[in-house]
Amino acid sequence: MNYLSAENIAKSFGDRWLFRNISFGISKGDKVALIGTNGTGKTTFLNILTGKIPADEGSVSVRKDIRVGYLDQSPAFDESLPVLEVIFSSNNPVAQVVKRYEHAIESDNHDELAQVMEDMDKFNAWDFEYKTKEVLGRLGIHHTDSAYGTLSGGQRKRVALAKVLLEDPDLLILDEPTNHLDLDTVEWLEEYLNTSNTTLLVVTHDRYFLDTVCNQMLELDHGSAYTYKGNYSYFLEKKAEREELEAATIDKARNLMRKELDWIRRQPKARGTKAKYRIDAFDDLKEKASQKKFDVQMELNVRTSRLGSKIIELENISKGFGDRELIKNFEYTFRRGDRIGVVGKNGMGKSTLLNMITGELQPDKGKISTGETVQFGYYRQSDLVFNENQRVIDIVKDVAEVVQLGTGETVTVGVLLQAFLFSPSKQYDFISKLSGGERRRLQLLLILIKQPNFLILDEPTNDLDIDSLNVLEEFLLNFPGCLMIVSHDRYFLDRLVQHIFVFEGDGKISDFPGNYTELRDYQDEQEAEKKNAASNAPKPVAPAPPTPKEPVAAAPVAVTKRKLSYKEQKEMEQLEADIAHMEARKTQLVENLNIGGSHEELAKWSKQIEEINDSQAEKEMRWLELSENA
Repeated sequence: MNYLSAENIAKSFGDRWLFRNISFGISKGDKVALIGTNGTGKTTFLNILTGKIPADEGSVSVRKDIRVGYLDQSPAFDESLPVLEVIFSSNNPVAQVVKRYEHAIESDNHDELAQVMEDMDKFNAWDFEYKTKEVLGRLGIHHTDSAYGTLSGGQRKRVALAKVLLEDPDLLILDEPTNHLDLDTVEWLEEYLNTSNTTLLVVTHDRYFLDTVCNQMLELDHGSAYTYKGNYSYFLEKKAEREELEAATIDKARNLMRKELDWIRRQPKARGTKAKYRIDAFDDLKEKASQKKFDVQMELNVRTSRLGSKIIELENISKGFGDRELIKNFEYTFRRGDRIGVVGKNGMGKSTLLNMITGELQPDKGKISTGETVQFGYYRQSDLVFNENQRVIDIVKDVAEVVQLGTGETVTVGVLLQAFLFSPSKQYDFISKLSGGERRRLQLLLILIKQPNFLILDEPTNDLDIDSLNVLEEFLLNFPGCLMIVSHDRYFLDRLVQHIFVFEGDGKISDFPGNYTELRDYQDEQEAEKKNAASNAPKPVAPAPPTPKEPVAAAPVAVTKRKLSYKEQKEMEQLEADIAHMEARKTQLVENLNIGGSHEELAKWSKQIEEINDSQAEKEMRWLELSENA
């Protein structure tokens, strides 16, 4: 079943075509990733598909009975509304029923509650309420009575993501959904999208996300679109083949054009009409020969300042705000070549640690000693401030006219900009014309050319396209100084870090030797061991009463316990989930009885509680039987 179709759509800005003649369709069950470098028009393309802006050419059609949910990069809602009102401000009838239910409970209106509970049963909205709590909890949205306008940019994006997920649309369109999410939440979102039946179109630069969630790639490249039926790994393989073929075609066209150009120049003007077909063919050949080849980028290897023997020593540092202690008695001595990842849930103190290391914050306890030769390069999300009327190359020249590479070679900033994916024409664009990703790329370059020897990157991958990430990764792989990275990009961390500071909560920071995937494997093993230990723990047995006049105690009888089969283990896990669900439902019904209702409702709730008790007792007996066998 086809959900959405785009026929020959095109969009231009001024005299430049962003893309032309793009035809594209999404069918039920497709999970499509939209890929392209910054500035190719991915967000514009999504805005055309969702009807937010018109196409200059072509048309978009959406199946009549299909509901579309769209998460854009800068979601905007009424800032005076509470968060809960924003989340439930949709036409989804189930969401509206839950909203009425929540309002009836808060207002303690018995009549309204009795009426809305019938609708809750009618729409099976109890499951939706549970789903709402799960989504809000996973996305870190706890204060739902706060005004939307008081939230930070990252919090607003998470509220908008929660809203669109809970609307449960037939077609879900997400623009950079993983930005502002911590690693645990990104992994939860992956699992959520993988297990749901939602049809998906997503823009993201998270390569693990692309590989595990998406089954189709749509690439925007130089104004054209290319479709690949497969995940990200398949896309990389087929794209390389396409570029190699196109490069050979361009070379062939250029060789042929030289011959045709020589023929054109030798033709007398009077005979021009006689060979008009050949002249027309020459124009087509010229257009093909003028296409850009996929040249290998120059290695980005900027020279760094010399780093002495003493770098930074953290001696039992602690830091808190109010009653909350974020960092407690943490100590570490940095060594040359350290490559450290920093992970943990949002709000645990990652940025606080970075700010103390750079001297912007002082610890409440402990001491930080910094070597004299340390020169920080600190990339932060909040530092993105440029003069909109200045050109790209002029901003870089304000820092340096030339840059010395690690090889000792000196290059102009124009060459360096080109290595960082700013074409010669793009270098003379005004800042106001740059996309969000291009601004991030420029900000990174301005930090790198100052030749730091201790580089701190706080979420550097947000808004960067995959080509930019590859360039940055290659630079950082060759970076000879110390490196600290806070990132939710697992692929980025796996390639670059050698050990990880893990913020575990309550001020505790552990140092894990390995990359992110190794950390997750270790955490999974630890969790499995805890579960096994809990399931295998001996059950307390009441001591037998003493036997009168017994001269010798009886020898204990050895009991051989067998291991549960896989099927029995699954049954036991399902029983635990069923019992927990029944307990939650029974609690809700008891609350209903306490609130009161009509005689019919009271009788109905009492009967449901009785049925739940009978079923729960049966399941608990089976669970006990399995646990004893284990």
